[in-house]
Amino acid sequence: MHIIDHMGFPVADYERGKAFYVAALEPLGITLVTEVGPRGTQGKVRACGFGKAGKPEFWIGNEGKTTPPLHVAFLADTRAAVRAFYDAAIAAGGRDNGAPGLRPHYHPNYYGAFVFDLDGHNVEAVCHKAEAE
Repeated sequence: MHIIDHMGFPVADYERGKAFYVAALEPLGITLVTEVGPRGTQGKVRACGFGKAGKPEFWIGNEGKTTPPLHVAFLADTRAAVRAFYDAAIAAGGRDNGAPGLRPHYHPNYYGAFVFDLDGHNVEAVCHKAEAE
């Protein structure tokens, strides 16, 4: 069950940001669902939404200010998906902020990986399932 319908934040370079998230989220089964331009956003903003099953839940846009940096965590089905997210995000230009691994200080099965996106936002993939390494 979800408690948030959708969320989003700005990126400094829309095309680079979009390419980063397309690559980083693909291992989690999250894809680019929709893209809107100024006509659809009541201004000069370009934005795109990512999600599963056709519903955009995570949005980025070029509305400007990218500070302070934000944090978003994406749910992964497996620990392997967390590792694949991390590798894809680093390959797409992200910076390491915590390699894939257990974070038992959150709970015993918390397996996460953290990267800074191109604007310094802290992006995480996390799996809460107990499974062998």
